[in-house]
Amino acid sequence: MSDDFTRAASIGALRVRALHAVRGQQTILRGLDLDLDVGEVCAVMGVSGAGKTTVLRVVAALQPFSSGTVEIGDLALKPGALPPESRLRNLRRRVGVVFQSHALFEHLTALENVMLAPIHALGQSRADAAAAAAHLLESLGVATRANAYPRQLSGGEAQRVAIARALALDPQLLLMDEPTSALDPARRAALGESVRTLAAQGRGLLIVTHDAEFARTYADRVVVLSQGTIAE
Repeated sequence: MSDDFTRAASIGALRVRALHAVRGQQTILRGLDLDLDVGEVCAVMGVSGAGKTTVLRVVAALQPFSSGTVEIGDLALKPGALPPESRLRNLRRRVGVVFQSHALFEHLTALENVMLAPIHALGQSRADAAAAAAHLLESLGVATRANAYPRQLSGGEAQRVAIARALALDPQLLLMDEPTSALDPARRAALGESVRTLAAQGRGLLIVTHDAEFARTYADRVVVLSQGTIAE
């Protein structure tokens, strides 16, 4: 275990306690408590600036936090400066992130985007990574787009490729930021069914969304943030 982490007692997908985070002189999160069980879909809602995306960034170790605890399974993040990326490999294997803008690499095909993490994080051969990536793309209904570049994908296709990439290391926790923002109603329903399937496979999903209908239909629980803490 790296000095940047400690062993946690929690066996759930995520446990956050008394979380505080600041940006410059502004306090974004103010004593946030949040639990997420394995197999659960939790939607996080609230007005812009409430701290929703900051929660995801802190849990994914993309942004530091000033105090509190963040436990992913038996791994606990420490407050303070972020450790070097080379020390975050255990976390990267446990936490997958789907960004609002997809953040796919434009110079790589859909298949190559999904292959990237297994090759560099797990040391898989290109052949093994390609086979696993193709299976993920097929499971999400975009196998026929494997050789397409991001600019050639529709919003829904890019979203599903981004999910496949996030699942490439088989994480126990999946974080999604506004996943329905670029989807039409049919694609939104398809994404919802995929979300339920991923949870049934034994993952915890934490989804930031403004889409109240999506949250009501597909989440097990909805929490509403206001001024950096849970209001309801």
